[in-house]
Amino acid sequence: MAEHYIDNKTFYEAIRQHRDNVKKTSEEGKPKPIVPNYIGRCILLIANRLATKPNFINYSYKDEMISDGVENCIMYIDNFDPDKSTNPFAYFTQIIYFAFLRRIQKEKKHLYIKHQVFRQYAISDELFEMHEGDDISVVSSSGIMDSDRMDDFIKAFESNLEKKRKPSQKTGIELFAEE
Repeated sequence: MAEHYIDNKTFYEAIRQHRDNVKKTSEEGKPKPIVPNYIGRCILLIANRLATKPNFINYSYKDEMISDGVENCIMYIDNFDPDKSTNPFAYFTQIIYFAFLRRIQKEKKHLYIKHQVFRQYAISDELFEMHEGDDISVVSSSGIMDSDRMDDFIKAFESNLEKKRKPSQKTGIELFAEE
């Protein structure tokens, strides 16, 4: 059997102990204790390992994704209930996974805004040049207006926004029939 990089039983016991410490300090009116190093290391290991999966590996903002995942785990560590689950590995993996997805969406939105600003800048530059009587091919030959990738990205992003704004009125069977 393969060796796991996190011992889920030890991780569970550390979470349980931390939770007991939090409960004890809150009853005494003391400040909340910090998360133990072992738990922090486990969360960081989970985030780093998840970032190496094929669906996350090629993003240039992988460090931000990992940071968001760790931050979310620390924020929601007290929501893990050891009486309901004995699998903190799965709990924190899910938190990190969804933090990664949120970061990807946030970065796509920023990229969309950059492309739109760039496109507006190019159009206003083009109009200015037309007004001045310059040859418009100067702008087009620079690749500013002919960026197919930029246009494709903008169209795909706007299409996804439209899908989110207009929920489908079709039922499950109608959606199945379309596929």
